[in-house]
Amino acid sequence: MNVRKFSLLLVVAALLMLALAACSGGAAEVTPTEAPVVEEPTAAPEEPAAEEPAAGDLGTAENPIIMSFVPSGDTQDIIASGDTLAQMLTDATGLTVQSTVGTDFSSVREAMCAGQAQIGWLNTFNYVMAAEQCGVDAALVTSRFGATTYAGQIIVRADSGIETLQDLKGKVMCWVDPASTSGYIIPRIMLAAEGIDPDTDFAETIEAGSHNNVVTQVYNGDCDAGATFSDARTGIEEEFPDVLEKVIVLANTSDIPNDSVAFIADFPADMREQIVTALLDIAGTPEGQEALNTLYNIEGLQASSDAFYDTFRADLSRAGINIEELAQ
Repeated sequence: MNVRKFSLLLVVAALLMLALAACSGGAAEVTPTEAPVVEEPTAAPEEPAAEEPAAGDLGTAENPIIMSFVPSGDTQDIIASGDTLAQMLTDATGLTVQSTVGTDFSSVREAMCAGQAQIGWLNTFNYVMAAEQCGVDAALVTSRFGATTYAGQIIVRADSGIETLQDLKGKVMCWVDPASTSGYIIPRIMLAAEGIDPDTDFAETIEAGSHNNVVTQVYNGDCDAGATFSDARTGIEEEFPDVLEKVIVLANTSDIPNDSVAFIADFPADMREQIVTALLDIAGTPEGQEALNTLYNIEGLQASSDAFYDTFRADLSRAGINIEELAQ
C-alpha cells in the first residue's frame, strides 16, 4: 500500500473515532418517570336505612299497643268495630295495635293506669278520673250530630203513667254503670236537684251494664225508668223498630263533653302524633265512618285536649263531687 492511501485511511479512522466519542459523551440522560397513581373511585355513601323498631319495642308484634274500649253498647259490635279500627291503624302507621273491650267502664281506666293499655276510648267521667289518677291525657273528642257535647236522658215507657220526675219515686230505676257519665253520674245530680234521693227514693235500682241494656229493660217493662245518653233508644231500633214509640224521654240533663280518645302519660310523643293523625284520616273514610258509627254512634273525631273537660270538672265540683277523693 502506498503512503498516500495509508494516510487517507488513518484520517477516516480518526474521524470515525471522534464521531463515536461525540455520540456516547453527549447523549442526554433520560430519567424514567413513574406511572401516575390512579385512585380507585370512592363509592357514594349509602343512605342510612330506616331504623326498624327492635323486637320488644312498643308497637311491635311482641309488644303491641293496646287500645281499650268501654262496654257502653253491644259488646260484640264494639269488639268487631274495635278490631277494625286497630287493623286500620296498624295498616296506616306500621305499628302493631290490638283492641280490647273492658269488662266494665272502670276497668279501662284501671288498665291504663296500670300500663296494661296505652290508648283508651273513655267516657267523660272515667276520663276525668283517669287524668286525676295517673295523668291520662285526651287527644281527640268524639262528635255526634255535629256536636262535641251531649246530654243524658231519663226514659220511661209511654204507657207507664209517669209524667214528671217526681213520679219516679217508688219506681224501679235502671242505671248503666256507676262510672257512666250520662247513664249514672249526671242523671243522679239532676234528680238530687229535683229533691229526689237516687239512693233511697226508688223501690229498686238495677245496674244494666250498658245503654242498650237500659233501653231494652225499659222497653220490656223490667224497669219503670232508666238513664242513658241521648238518644240511646236508636241503638236497639233495628231489633225493636217501635222503640221510639213505646219508650219516651221524660227529661234531659245539661250538656256533657263527649267521650275522648286518650293516651297514657308516658306514651311516646312521635307515636301519639302518628296515631292521632291516622285516626283523623280513618274517620274521613267510608270504612272508618262505619266502624265509628257501629262502635259508639260516632260521626267523627276532632282534635282536643284535657282543658276541654274543665267545665265538666267545675259542674261536678258544684254538685259536691270531689274528683280527687274519688280518684284515691
